[in-house]
Amino acid sequence: MKAFNDLADYSHEEIRALVDLAGRLDSHPEPEALKGKVLSLLFLSPSLRTLASFQAAMVRLGGGSFVISPDMSIHGLEVRDGIVMDGVAAEHIREAVPVIASYGDAIGIRAFADRKKIENDLAETRFNSLTELIDTPYINMESAMNHPCQSLADWKTLDDFDMPANGGKFVLSWAYHPKALPLAVPAATLHMAAMRGMDVTVLRPEGFELPAPVMQKAIFAAEESGGSVRETADRREAMEDAHVIYAKSWASTRHYGDRPADQKLREQHLGWCVDESWFGNAKDDARFMHCLPVRRGVVVADEILDGPRSIVIPEARNRMLAQMAVLHRMLGGTS
Repeated sequence: MKAFNDLADYSHEEIRALVDLAGRLDSHPEPEALKGKVLSLLFLSPSLRTLASFQAAMVRLGGGSFVISPDMSIHGLEVRDGIVMDGVAAEHIREAVPVIASYGDAIGIRAFADRKKIENDLAETRFNSLTELIDTPYINMESAMNHPCQSLADWKTLDDFDMPANGGKFVLSWAYHPKALPLAVPAATLHMAAMRGMDVTVLRPEGFELPAPVMQKAIFAAEESGGSVRETADRREAMEDAHVIYAKSWASTRHYGDRPADQKLREQHLGWCVDESWFGNAKDDARFMHCLPVRRGVVVADEILDGPRSIVIPEARNRMLAQMAVLHRMLGGTS
């Protein structure tokens, strides 16, 4: 495995094998599998679970890691080309990334969307410009439009809680948040559930439709797996017989890059906070998922997060296990 960048790069069987490996490494640890191996971790965006889970994964497999973040450990990085560096930044990204990569056997890179032009973010312009600087194996720890590590963990979580694949109803719901957040998690989550073969409904207010290329990618995955993809703004219709609701905030694609217009639109939807009333016509044992961090009382009510529907904690732990599987395949000598 030379790169772990997108679940779409793998077959259903290959994803299933990674999920199975994650479970096996949990029940039958291999504490020397990556002995002597080093993982470089470059965080150009903040993190809690991604950072901690990758470090824990490497330790559990017998390897090591180091973290580089401009906010934590260096005096700023210049990312613009053709610039005279007479400002604050002491180093250019074009030197920093290859150097960081050279110190490890693989590198994980996390770089959020610029959120200025949606065409550039859909093309993964920023993330691709970083991976073009290296020749070592790499892992996408979240880019403008993808978060494959989260999606692999979510797939395992759905399996762990016996959520049906074909015939299972998965609701990806927009939720209110005071800020315009990236599209990476909703885009990746939609594709993951469709690839798994579930009947996926994107529930969102008008103006928060996911981009057409994101929807088309998921529709193609659903056609291949026997699932389906649809969109609606009708909560009751979306939640009918739902097995799981995955709540996530994201920016308005109608006003992408226009923060004042986005803010004006999202403030019309303060009531999009998941509480028990949302589950009125869902399955009795319907579950709640979220990638975390989550704002209590804004995105979801305490009664849901602290109640039996929530599986966000095992979902978060699965980040470590799923990443152990990826690292084992990438660095452990297994093709």
